[in-house]
Amino acid sequence: MLLWLTEQLTQYDNFFSVFEYLTFRTLVSFITALLLSMFLGPSIIRRFQRAQIGEVIRDDGPTSHQSKAGTPTMGGTMIIVVWSLTTLLWGDLSNRYIWLALFVVLSFGLIGWTDDYLKIKYRNSLGLSAGRKIFVQSVLAALVALYLYSVSLSLVETSLFIPFFKDVMVPLGLGFLILASLMIVGMSNAVNLTDGLDGLAILPSVLVMGALGLIAYLCGNVEFATYLQIPYIPGAGELAIFCGGLIGAGLGFLWFNTYPAQIFMGDVGALPIGASIGFVAVVVRHEIVALVMGGLFVIETASVIIQVASYKLTGKRIFRMAPIHHHFELKGWPEPKVIVRFWIVSLVLVVVGLSTLKLR
Repeated sequence: MLLWLTEQLTQYDNFFSVFEYLTFRTLVSFITALLLSMFLGPSIIRRFQRAQIGEVIRDDGPTSHQSKAGTPTMGGTMIIVVWSLTTLLWGDLSNRYIWLALFVVLSFGLIGWTDDYLKIKYRNSLGLSAGRKIFVQSVLAALVALYLYSVSLSLVETSLFIPFFKDVMVPLGLGFLILASLMIVGMSNAVNLTDGLDGLAILPSVLVMGALGLIAYLCGNVEFATYLQIPYIPGAGELAIFCGGLIGAGLGFLWFNTYPAQIFMGDVGALPIGASIGFVAVVVRHEIVALVMGGLFVIETASVIIQVASYKLTGKRIFRMAPIHHHFELKGWPEPKVIVRFWIVSLVLVVVGLSTLKLR
């Protein structure tokens, strides 16, 4: 939107030509989202408090969490609004990836909003059934995957690339649809499972999306892609704007979500953030790298799977409670310690993932 305006103004003053640079628009996208979030946060918290949009705590969760009952939730609504608006303002609206990214955010956000609304309406922590939620997510992810497959211009855009091996490219064919759908749905639910402590999920999400934004910029530039021997995806660079919007909106939200949280993200924020991480990873053909960088989300999900499988097969639990962040809480770690240490783990994994760009 504003890109078009600045292009028109360039003919009157060359200063506006700076907005043609993707790096500058990414920076402006980040700043815009951060300032909007910081400005809107206090009023949204007050409105949610007056409307009694409060968190419903699971009865089987750690007893220390019962004091959080009633804290305003669905704060992810602010993230989605700011994120989408910023992308529309600074993104190239002729780019198909921008519109597809917004579709992912808004559609998965609607699923999360419905889930949160049902929890608040009926004053329990159930919300949508897991089966219904995953079914709708799978349909949406399949539509996105099918579109990406149908508009792909080369074999590169539907092949699997293996980190550390510059010449390894595995053509997936229709298997691309399965991989893409699993990435989007899996990451969506993985971030949602991680969102159990104040600020635990949002900062790792920002770190991973920031790294994916860099990869998108590099993959969208033929010179950088050739030099680094990574897949060149025409138009993918514009997703850096999208990623910059989440970084700003996420950090702005974290200002109010940090321990002790004034507002919670809810499924309305966690589901679209995770789905977007999976989506960007699929577009830039770095699924394996994304799983490494988002290793914290993978670990959280694996802990739930292991716990359920162990209990059903042996009647015994591996962890004191799953997801694994609750395990460490019950071991006596104060909540802030769990959060910060998990953040450190996430940062290390993101650095490891980025290192694969050069080690090829």
